[in-house]
Amino acid sequence: MTPRPRSQDENQLVGHAKNGDHDAFRELYELNVDFLYRFMMQFSANDDQVKDWVQRAFIKAYEGLPAFDGISLFSTWLFKLALNEMRMDFRRAKIIPFVPTQADDEQLSVEQDDGTFEWSQTMKQWLGELSEMKRGVFLLYEVEGYSHAEIAQMLQIGESTSRTTLSRVKRFLQERWEQERKAI
Repeated sequence: MTPRPRSQDENQLVGHAKNGDHDAFRELYELNVDFLYRFMMQFSANDDQVKDWVQRAFIKAYEGLPAFDGISLFSTWLFKLALNEMRMDFRRAKIIPFVPTQADDEQLSVEQDDGTFEWSQTMKQWLGELSEMKRGVFLLYEVEGYSHAEIAQMLQIGESTSRTTLSRVKRFLQERWEQERKAI
């Protein structure tokens, strides 16, 4: 899976959107919506719930745009808003953030003909065993292509915590993969 492309014009679009240019905000939406949706799907199998988190994150971004300081990327701020929306829902409902679907005997990962990575149910189940923070660090770094500095800002953790967490998650997944291979 290729990381989310960074727009050279993101700062310009934010500036235009702050000045009331609705087309600029629409372009920010179009640049980020698919990546944000795909990321948030790793925290819930409920498509409507994920769409709601994404929609609420964009609404908060639109409403909060005048206060956006531009120190971080707009996309970094947007991911943080979506994660906060998800956390609020989980706190309200007091539910487990990820309920893995039934694991099957697929390969651990499937590379499609076009070279893109497709998650298997087994990998989703393993990620579901991780805490929200660990899963978030792994997905933001390995799948979405964010730096540890950006992840630290989004998840409100230290950069060293992000690096350590990623290392531990990779070790966990490797151990699970080796166990799976031995069982075959």
